[in-house]
Amino acid sequence: MSDPSNVTPIRRTTEAVRERIAPEPGLTDLVSRLTGDAKDLARAEFDLQKAKVSEAVGRYKNAIIFFVIAAVLAFAGLIALLVGAIEALATLIGPGLATLVVVGSTLLIAAILGIVGKNRLSPKAGV
Repeated sequence: MSDPSNVTPIRRTTEAVRERIAPEPGLTDLVSRLTGDAKDLARAEFDLQKAKVSEAVGRYKNAIIFFVIAAVLAFAGLIALLVGAIEALATLIGPGLATLVVVGSTLLIAAILGIVGKNRLSPKAGV
């Protein structure tokens, strides 16, 4: 166990000189270190982007599940509404004609919405 107060001034000076004249790394060593650091940085950046994508995919997957469930329930509600409309009209105009009116109206609305959607997809002239 050496006590720093017992170290002679010559010994301290010798150690300080050795530290100052230690050989600096050569160009090959520097390029090798730079290459290694660049590889480590690229790997870390790749891992970061991979983690971000995984997290985003997880969020989107959960959102899609909820959207699908909502769409199924909305579709079931629409069917119930149409059946109710047929039954309500059946007391006034008969079941066959009521079915024809409700189904025809529904198909007409679907066709109009389809045409509007198609027109929104096509590029507008002059824009």
